[in-house]
Amino acid sequence: MTQGAGQEPVVRTATLRDFRVPPYAQTPVPPPAQVAPPSPVPPRAPEPNPPAPGASAPPAPGASVPPRAPAPPPLPHPGNAAVGDEQPEGYTPTERDLPVIRRGDTVQVQTVPEPAAPVSEDGLGPLFVVGDVHGYLSELLAALGEQGLIDADGNWAAGNARLWFLGDFTDRGPDGIGVIDLVMRLSAEAAAAGGYCKALMGNHELLLLGAKRFADTPVNSGAGTATFQAAWLLNGGQKADMERLQDVHLQWMSRLDAVVEEDGHLLMHSDTTAYLDYGSTIEDVNDTITAILTRNDADECWDLFRKLTKRFAFRDEGGADAVRDLMATYGGQRVVHGHSPIPYLLGEVGTEEGEDGSGPVVNGPHVYADGLAIAMDGGVTMAGKLLVVQLPLHD
Repeated sequence: MTQGAGQEPVVRTATLRDFRVPPYAQTPVPPPAQVAPPSPVPPRAPEPNPPAPGASAPPAPGASVPPRAPAPPPLPHPGNAAVGDEQPEGYTPTERDLPVIRRGDTVQVQTVPEPAAPVSEDGLGPLFVVGDVHGYLSELLAALGEQGLIDADGNWAAGNARLWFLGDFTDRGPDGIGVIDLVMRLSAEAAAAGGYCKALMGNHELLLLGAKRFADTPVNSGAGTATFQAAWLLNGGQKADMERLQDVHLQWMSRLDAVVEEDGHLLMHSDTTAYLDYGSTIEDVNDTITAILTRNDADECWDLFRKLTKRFAFRDEGGADAVRDLMATYGGQRVVHGHSPIPYLLGEVGTEEGEDGSGPVVNGPHVYADGLAIAMDGGVTMAGKLLVVQLPLHD
């Protein structure tokens, strides 16, 4: 596959540092003395990712968000709270602290195709999901071909099948714009064949949009002054992608939904409950996020990016409760997400420099949180696997 214009071949390494939670995605936990007194308004169910002091998550104009029934607060999750007692000084997105989650009550499954492809209520065919691609176009073409979704020429070959991408199309890999172009083309071809190919908003789409729109405009990161341009470069931004970025790509990314429900699966990019800050229904969340991007306010867009960069809300003792909280609000029987690489969840990361020459072992999606969550980021950027799987899983 031809690389992007001006793009040298990229050699993948086990880049642990790329996936640790940056301070701008952390939410500081205030000491007790700073906690505001209880509000007389009926409280929402506690969220394990409270917004940073001074940060705001405004609902869409005119949107009504009814109060939600109180529930016991889940345990705090690393990646959603600041590590240590103090915020890091200044903007230091390279100070990351992604912990490795050891094997426990989680299970990795190899998917087996359904004996008979399930058909949706509207007559559409089987449902497939794709994890984080991050510019690895060749790997994506191979994975789609293995599932029979495209032919040898890269054209849609799945008839009325349904295909959802979970976001993060660009950055770190060699051809992010090529990935977007492929997804846009497959969307048209699938629709013509009676199926569909759709995509969700990832935090890297927000990052690329921000870098293009706001460049070096200062924003309030919660840990000092930051810019989208600096954050994009520090998180794998590829200059060749920026050079090839066109208005059609920007318009496509800015209109992506953030959350959908398909066949009892609640699909989203990030393993965070921050989506609850943007509405009490799936439609509210998607409309609110679209409105934020339309208003084109740098600080508001940064706050959205920061919240959807949080991770690990579904892990540990309170993880299943966090998943249930999302499903109680938006529906579904399982959450399916990308964002957090499976190698970290399995504790199979190895050394940062990949001294043994082998990458992490990923055979399929990762089921955890009492079986309620499915992780789909196979860690393709760290020599893992780009996952394309059919739902429901047989685990």
